[in-house]
Amino acid sequence: MSQVRIEKLFHEARTHNEWLNKPVSDDLLKQIYDIMKWAPTSANSSPGRFVFVRPGAAKDKLLAAMAPGNVEKTKSAPVTAIFAHDSAFFEKLPKLFPQTDAKSWFSGNPVLAEATAVHNAVLQEAYFILAARAVGLDCGPMAGFDKEKVDAAFFAGTTWRSDLVCNLGYGDKAKLFPRNPRLDFAEACRIVT
Repeated sequence: MSQVRIEKLFHEARTHNEWLNKPVSDDLLKQIYDIMKWAPTSANSSPGRFVFVRPGAAKDKLLAAMAPGNVEKTKSAPVTAIFAHDSAFFEKLPKLFPQTDAKSWFSGNPVLAEATAVHNAVLQEAYFILAARAVGLDCGPMAGFDKEKVDAAFFAGTTWRSDLVCNLGYGDKAKLFPRNPRLDFAEACRIVT
């Protein structure tokens, strides 16, 4: 990977809280999804589900579920993605993993199905953020919201459940906080034999 790509995806990329008044097109959202969908998940399970919320009645419902410190940044974002997982993802496995009956691994095991859905959806959500950054968008992922309210407002009667919320747009770089430190390799990693 070239140093330019590494810089864009990791070193220069920041979590944004304030947004420029610049629209994000539906075509760009589709492009991001079409990039990230090729990244790996176990058994190609692909349980991630994405709802893109623009200003209007749907955004008002979402704002009512956000933690107080996340309301204004979400309100001003041109698009907010609700990152979710589908607990019944295994229903799609005959299409996604046709080489074996992978659906049977999960259909009678709700604990395994839920754990697989959450773990792999979170992977897809991270892939989505990287794909968004790769095409020039900035992201503001957050866990500070009432999941029960979001699920009731957006996923009632479905097997989808919210994981994270992520503001998308063109961040106002002039209003970024100073960058916080990260753990060094020795603090976070071990190499064992």
